Amino acid sequence: MLCGWLEAEARALLKNEPGRLKLPIPSFLIEHPKGRVVFDTGLHRDLQSGGERLGGLAKVFNIYYKPGEDLGARLRAFDTDPAKVDFVINSHLHFDHVGGNADLPNAKLIVQRKEWEAASDPEQVKRNGYNRADFDLGHQLKLVDGEHDVFGDGTVVCVPSYGHTAGHQSLRVRLEGAEVLLTADSCYTRKVLEEMVLPPFADSYDAMREVIERFRKMQSAGTKLIFGHDPGQWRDDALTVPLA
Repeated sequence: MLCGWLEAEARALLKNEPGRLKLPIPSFLIEHPKGRVVFDTGLHRDLQSGGERLGGLAKVFNIYYKPGEDLGARLRAFDTDPAKVDFVINSHLHFDHVGGNADLPNAKLIVQRKEWEAASDPEQVKRNGYNRADFDLGHQLKLVDGEHDVFGDGTVVCVPSYGHTAGHQSLRVRLEGAEVLLTADSCYTRKVLEEMVLPPFADSYDAMREVIERFRKMQSAGTKLIFGHDPGQWRDDALTVPLA
C-alpha cells in the first residue's frame, strides 16, 4: 500500500547522487490463516496538513500526502478493519515507517530489541530523529533478537538487516510459488543493490554492505525484492505494487 511520498535532494539518501528523488512511502498487508500482519506503517496522519511534526527534518523533505492515503484508509480499501490487525512489524523506528502505528490499536508490535533500545538512547535519538510519540503507544510489545518466525511455519519471517540503524529488520514472505523480501531501508533502491551506492549516513556501513551482498544472493536465487523507497516500483496513483 502506498501511503504518500516524500521528496528530497538525492544526495540526502544516496551519497553524491545529483538531482532530487521522490520517494514512495509503502506499507504492506500480509494475510495469513493465523492472523493479519502489517509491515511498516508509513507517515503519521498529521503530516497531511504540514510538516511541523517533523521538526528540523521538515527542511529536508517536501511532503505529498493526501487524506485517504493514510494507513487506516488504505486498509479499509482492502476491506480490512485496522482494529483487527494482529501484528505490526516495524523495520525500524524512523518517522516514515511508524507513523501509522496509531491506526492499529490492537496489534502486537514486533521490533528488534536493538532498535527499541537505540530509540531509548539519547545519543541515538538525536542522531536518528526518533520520535517516541510515533511508536511508543502502549501496544503489546514483542522484542526479538535476530531472525523471528512470526507464525512458526516459515512464511513470514523477520530477517535482521542491521546497518541503516542499529536494529533494522527486513521481512521475508513466502507466497505460493514465490518468495518476496521487503527490504525497507536496508536497501533504498535497486541502484543500491546493483551499484552499492550507499546513503551518507548509517549506523554501520560494514553491516550494510554485508546485508546488500546477502540480498544480491537472494535475488540471484529467485527472491523478489521490494525496495524501501524505489520510485521505479510504484506509480503516483498506486494502491499496490505488482510482484511481477
